[in-house]
Amino acid sequence: MAGKKDLLHVGIDLGTSRSAITASNGSRHVVESYVGWPVDMVARKVVKKPILFGREALENRPMLDLHRPLERGLIKEGSEKDEAAVRELLRHLISLAAPTEGQKVQAVVGVPAEALRVSRQNLRTAVKGVADALMIVSEPFAVAYGLDALLHTMIIDIGAGTTDFCVMNGRYPTEEDQRTLTNAGDAVDDQLMMLVKARHPEARFSIHMIREWKEANGFVGEPGAPVHVTAPVSGKPTLLDITSEMRKACETLVAPLSETMLDLLSRVEPEYQERVRRNVLLAGGGSQIRGLSAALEKALANVGGGSVRPIEDPVFAGAIGGLAIALDAPGEDWEQLAG
Repeated sequence: MAGKKDLLHVGIDLGTSRSAITASNGSRHVVESYVGWPVDMVARKVVKKPILFGREALENRPMLDLHRPLERGLIKEGSEKDEAAVRELLRHLISLAAPTEGQKVQAVVGVPAEALRVSRQNLRTAVKGVADALMIVSEPFAVAYGLDALLHTMIIDIGAGTTDFCVMNGRYPTEEDQRTLTNAGDAVDDQLMMLVKARHPEARFSIHMIREWKEANGFVGEPGAPVHVTAPVSGKPTLLDITSEMRKACETLVAPLSETMLDLLSRVEPEYQERVRRNVLLAGGGSQIRGLSAALEKALANVGGGSVRPIEDPVFAGAIGGLAIALDAPGEDWEQLAG
């Protein structure tokens, strides 16, 4: 994709867990949504940077004032540091896209549908001074646009903070076309943490370890193989079986996602419902949980059957869609950001 030479168009997927950017100059990057500042003089001497992002921030967290500034799809309010973290994260993403000197940046930022309603002003403030023009869209709409899945399609975008649903009817989606649940990756992590603690109270592990275990091994339905992980017990690395706990935690998604999917389908015009049922797409990190698409397809069997399939590139799909919107959008759709 190529835009005008004096403009850099970017699509940004601003996520609770990971944020991605795709730009019209061909660059694309993904960063875990962590921002950290050294806590003292010693930390500054060790890390040798005024601010750290993503995996580097996470790995150095004992030395940092670490922030994961998005929570349940929203910018955390009431904390100047979290608001600064969002601004710095956006600035970092755009710097990775490497605009040339003097090049103006037009950014489409995809956010969870709830953030679109609640945090719009916070997002404007965060982007001001980082980009010259802004458009804020819902993440599932950005995914749909990038896939050219704009008619008779349902997108289910399972992120860390929220799961967002969007039915595409060949136009911009309205609030009635969308739903947001907090049944998402973080909720699964919390449940898995509780279950593993109950099963292995002597083991030591962090929520970051839990998240990595889930991303590598998450499944619903029958296990393809046992899920074994390693964690210290009395200081000794020990192999733990968490197969049952992994299944229970991941399956907490099935009922709420199925119910919301069916409710949203029931509100589609009757003559189009079958087309939408046969074109349900799973996006976001949660789409990679093994067996989840089959479990949702099973729910559709009760209303005439359908097809649920994960998209091919859940990491960059939202950012790619944002870039496609940026390149197609007419001038009047942009919000100009002064100064």
